[in-house]
Amino acid sequence: MTWAELEKSFNRAVLLSFSKKKMMLAFPALILCGILIVFCRALAYEASDWVAMSLAFLPILLSSGILLALGVLLIRLHDHEVKRHVVNMETLLAGSFDVILGTSYLSIPSVLAYLCLWILMGIFFLFKEIPMIGEFFSVVFAFFPFLLIFSSICLCLFNLGLLFFASPVCALHPLKTFSLTRRVLGILQNHLFSSLVLFFVALAPIALVVGLLSLAALLTNGSFLIAERSLSVAFEWFFIMIPFCALLTPAVIFFFNFAAESHLLLMPKVQPTGPKAPFPFGANASSGAEKR
Repeated sequence: MTWAELEKSFNRAVLLSFSKKKMMLAFPALILCGILIVFCRALAYEASDWVAMSLAFLPILLSSGILLALGVLLIRLHDHEVKRHVVNMETLLAGSFDVILGTSYLSIPSVLAYLCLWILMGIFFLFKEIPMIGEFFSVVFAFFPFLLIFSSICLCLFNLGLLFFASPVCALHPLKTFSLTRRVLGILQNHLFSSLVLFFVALAPIALVVGLLSLAALLTNGSFLIAERSLSVAFEWFFIMIPFCALLTPAVIFFFNFAAESHLLLMPKVQPTGPKAPFPFGANASSGAEKR
């Protein structure tokens, strides 16, 4: 991977982030994720600390399944756009249904792991409420809730990495669990630094846009919103969420575009040689094979 190749891949990912077809796929998916987050936040508005904690992380982990399915579609569409093929959306959706379904299942282990962490957290909340000794438990064993919350954050980061590294493999190669694991681990083991650099490059626009939009939402909440009941607050958040998702859509599309481009840059170095080794993006496949 050279600087010229990286620059070419980055520019191509940016230019194709404003494709109408991709926006038609990404915006409804982000709206669905936004509805899930708003619904959970509304439930947590007047809930106990334990329930509020679970509803803070659970929608993020559930949304990762939706985003994995979205990523497969966007990367396959990106593949066609790079090759300059005419894309029929119905054919693309029908041909990707099995892959989308299989890819969405990748988020289930993280959700189950988080539910286990949430149950353990509930035990410490229960100990905290015991008369006389509850304060002792909350002080001496404070490191247990800390580790559980830290583990929940790590699960969210793991799912974010899954979106970047697993989505291109699922979209561009046959979906087999062992093959998926082998390919992803092959990239990380052989080119960990390059993989992390590309991951943070893809994540930078999302972080910037989310930061700006969150700041605007907080200022709006502090100076304009007046609702006090959970239902009213949910409706306010819902109507704010719609333009939030619309402005976030190009950044999300870029994330998956660049994930596909990064897969193109890194896979030639870890795939076995031979005529059957798959390689995406048409003409670039031959150049990659020559390098091998």
